[in-house]
Amino acid sequence: MKIVITGGTGFIGQGIARELLKRGTVTGPSGAQEEIDCIQLFDQTVPGEGSHGLDDRVSIVSGDISDRDTVFGLIDRDDISVFHLASVVSAEGERDFDLAMRVNLEGGHNVLEAARARQTRPRVVFASSLAVFGGDDLPSTVTDTTKQTPQTTYGITKSIGENMINDYTRKGFIDGRSARLATVVVRPGKPNAAASSFCSGVIREPLHGKECRLPVGRDTQMALIGARTCVESFIALHEVDGDELGKDRATNIGSATWTVAEMIEALEIVAARRGIALGLIVDNPLPEIQAIVSGWPTHMARTRADAFGFPQDDDMEQIIEDFIDDHM
Repeated sequence: MKIVITGGTGFIGQGIARELLKRGTVTGPSGAQEEIDCIQLFDQTVPGEGSHGLDDRVSIVSGDISDRDTVFGLIDRDDISVFHLASVVSAEGERDFDLAMRVNLEGGHNVLEAARARQTRPRVVFASSLAVFGGDDLPSTVTDTTKQTPQTTYGITKSIGENMINDYTRKGFIDGRSARLATVVVRPGKPNAAASSFCSGVIREPLHGKECRLPVGRDTQMALIGARTCVESFIALHEVDGDELGKDRATNIGSATWTVAEMIEALEIVAARRGIALGLIVDNPLPEIQAIVSGWPTHMARTRADAFGFPQDDDMEQIIEDFIDDHM
């Protein structure tokens, strides 16, 4: 069994790879558990030698997901599953519309067409986002079936991706499923171009003794999911029987909601417990970032995720503790 993870050198992609290696098997196109003998991480860039800490079943390939031949070269076996994480993120998508269309739409279409060409209905797990929701009539809590009216280019591409997953599944080309994610915390490394990047930065930078410049108000509410829960949920969604998913293949993955002030309070408690001297958090309002995140839902109902028995996050202190253990 081969696993392809696009956007695979990111921390979630590598986390999925590590967990799959521990499991050793996943449900294959046959419907039975099949041994994983190959995991291919595909991304635009390749990390330095040894930075990923994976075994010899894993290979890393760099390239452009909008290049059709490259993607078809990755999805080259009948016994295959795909975790499609590669994407231009929110703020970057607002700055560069053409890049978002090329990577998110053309790239996603390439993945689906390559999976379709195998003619074995491989499982494809697509990383969607709460950014599919928005608009003037946005409810405070969105469900698995709330009407999608995205207000960013990124959100539009994720909404289209969900519908492509549904239609390719309906046609019998793939066995698709979409993981609709809240903001994932805590991301290691440097800040990225996502509008929600501050959610990790307000924890990560102070823990490393660095200053964090906070672009939103401390009363801003954010729906968040811990990195460990995110990884576990991707794999759990892959393993759900397709008949249980039905016609709409998208699932809100188990998040919870905190204000930025509550995140900082949890950080201070954990830091005191661990004996860590925190860097400063400086308020630095950026209206363009505030406008983007304020257009997202603040609460995501976990109805389907709970019914499937997926993991969930309700303890911000534990999320921070996990980051320290995993990345510090």
